[in-house]
Amino acid sequence: MSRQPDILYLSHGGGPLPLLGEPGHQKLVEYLQQLAAQLPRPKAILVISAHWEAPCATVGAACTPGLIYDYYGFAPEAYQLEYPCPGEPALAGRVHAALAAAGLPVAQDEQRGLDHGVFVPLMLMYPQADIPCLQLSLVDTLEADLHLRLGEALRALDEEALLVIGSGFSFHNMRAFFSDRSDTAHSANLAFDAWLHETCTSQNLDEPQRRTRLQHWEQAPHARFCHPREEHLLPLQVCYGLAGRACDEAHSLTVLGRKAAMFLWRG
Repeated sequence: MSRQPDILYLSHGGGPLPLLGEPGHQKLVEYLQQLAAQLPRPKAILVISAHWEAPCATVGAACTPGLIYDYYGFAPEAYQLEYPCPGEPALAGRVHAALAAAGLPVAQDEQRGLDHGVFVPLMLMYPQADIPCLQLSLVDTLEADLHLRLGEALRALDEEALLVIGSGFSFHNMRAFFSDRSDTAHSANLAFDAWLHETCTSQNLDEPQRRTRLQHWEQAPHARFCHPREEHLLPLQVCYGLAGRACDEAHSLTVLGRKAAMFLWRG
């Protein structure tokens, strides 16, 4: 039986703001820094980011991935950030092989750099940039079941001290972040957050039930209000598909005035 990695679904905040001292991200910054200090030091990090969609699951295989500043309108220092971590092409090949063995269409990209869904949390967690890192894309059909199956296929990996991160945001209604401060929006956020926590933590659910809830997440309270488009939730489906069980730790914090969730499965 293969070793299970440490698996973390995190809400990565708004663009580069966690790195720029924005007060609404302070709790997020503190949580990720403290968590990194508590986790066993990984030998490699695989990140599924909400900010890379491709026609099929695509594995980043660059030897020295650069950064993609995939945001706009921020201070100049946001475009001067550096995270010179090494890539891990050999692990990329093993990820590719695991997905292919499961019958999933898969490709490799030896050129693409790391988007902010990767380098922002990693700069907080592992600022030395000395741990090899690679990225796995979402599939642009955004089918929840497919992303659950991507995670399930990754169970075939047998890697020592691997950390898998699903980097998204458990609430991602941009209008509600910045212009809808109504009680209705607040209640919707809380209801969906509670549903997510129950889904990922409850021992009263068996695994077929838990998987079904995540496959049909649109049936959750206020699901489409919280996720008009689901790309920031789908890294969670990959994480659960890989873990196949309730998470060991769940944490809820406030980011930009909204509840955001973090879920951790320890290896």
